[in-house]
Amino acid sequence: MLHSLHDMLAPAVAERLTLVINHVLGGEPVATERLRPHAGRTLALTLTGWPRLLPPPPALAWRVTPVGLLDWCGLQGVQDVNGPDLAVQIDAANPALLLARMLVGEVPQVQIDGDAQLAGDMNWLLLNVRWDVAADLERLFGPVVAHQLHQVGRTLASGMRTAIRTGAEIAERLRSRRA
Repeated sequence: MLHSLHDMLAPAVAERLTLVINHVLGGEPVATERLRPHAGRTLALTLTGWPRLLPPPPALAWRVTPVGLLDWCGLQGVQDVNGPDLAVQIDAANPALLLARMLVGEVPQVQIDGDAQLAGDMNWLLLNVRWDVAADLERLFGPVVAHQLHQVGRTLASGMRTAIRTGAEIAERLRSRRA
């Protein structure tokens, strides 16, 4: 039953992730301009060290479209004879910590293999393109409510950053005591 639930949810999660990525890319014309020359090229993201107790993540592979957005390659991922043009591996041995760090704006350590130009442009996108949450909130709720929601979100993010920093300090102290 758990596997059938996973098989049903994994594609939906990957499709929604693709929509969010394309929303962010579409909000920055320079981002789509950087991706347009790579139309037809493929990018595969692999989460290494994923805990066996958790359901496996969906196949995360995209093809760059002619307009500079991403198209999810489906559950089979990239089945090219030579593999993806760019393979990105992220250590996901601790998915909760990885997600928490990404939520507070930390870029995870990655291992990259493949096309150097595509890798350079993807790196630029990771470092320079941000989701303008405030603008999206304003379109949905109006300026007054959006401002309040954005303030609450920033306060929560600040609290999360502090909690992660404190947790890392405690973990480091515990490690140093064992040594």
